[in-house]
Amino acid sequence: MAKSKTFKPSGKKKFRPGRWLALWVMRLAVLAAAVMLLAISCFAVFDPPTTFYIRSERMRLGAVDYAFVPMEDIAPVMARSAVAAEDANFCEHFGFDMAAIRLALEAGGARGASTISQQVVKNVYLWQGRSWIRKALEAMITPVMEMVWSKRRILEVYLNVAEFDEGVFGIDAASQHYFGVLPADLTATQAARLAAILPDPKGRSASKPSDFVRRRANGIRDGAATIRRDGRAACFES
Repeated sequence: MAKSKTFKPSGKKKFRPGRWLALWVMRLAVLAAAVMLLAISCFAVFDPPTTFYIRSERMRLGAVDYAFVPMEDIAPVMARSAVAAEDANFCEHFGFDMAAIRLALEAGGARGASTISQQVVKNVYLWQGRSWIRKALEAMITPVMEMVWSKRRILEVYLNVAEFDEGVFGIDAASQHYFGVLPADLTATQAARLAAILPDPKGRSASKPSDFVRRRANGIRDGAATIRRDGRAACFES
């Protein structure tokens, strides 16, 4: 009697393109998250040697003025002035100022709601310009940076990479460019004027302020004194 043949599986799995694609997407997502965390952790300790925007301006202009200085070498009133001008609730939020976002939405987008933390993420890790991709990346990176960096470190990097005039980056270059002094020697008025030009550094001057800049600087100077009194400067001054 003839024996019946038994068929054994070959051991080869059937190729499933959907499953293969999902696996590689997951792997790439994990890799991207690891790279992002490494980059964020790196600059929590090491100072950024440059940024995408500083590099592009150096290529366009031929040279830029940029040097990183530690917070200890910056007048405390400069730090308070920057917070008063750009993000008065800096010590109270975790990267996003929801109250400011609601006001911006109510104003139909006519006013900005970016925090200092968001601006650091944009300046250090991303690129300039408005796009949904950049905003999405900014929204993902900002809370991670807030968890890894201290508030003092965030503000320190912000003051060092901000643009204060064409080709002038950081508070060290700005204080000497406008007033001929080191950042540690800035007065309350000088600090307020530097903070007043940050939204439009190429269209405003700290050393030759317009009436608008003078009025804005006066308000910033008062605001810096207020956040010092009410404790909203504690997170970066302690």
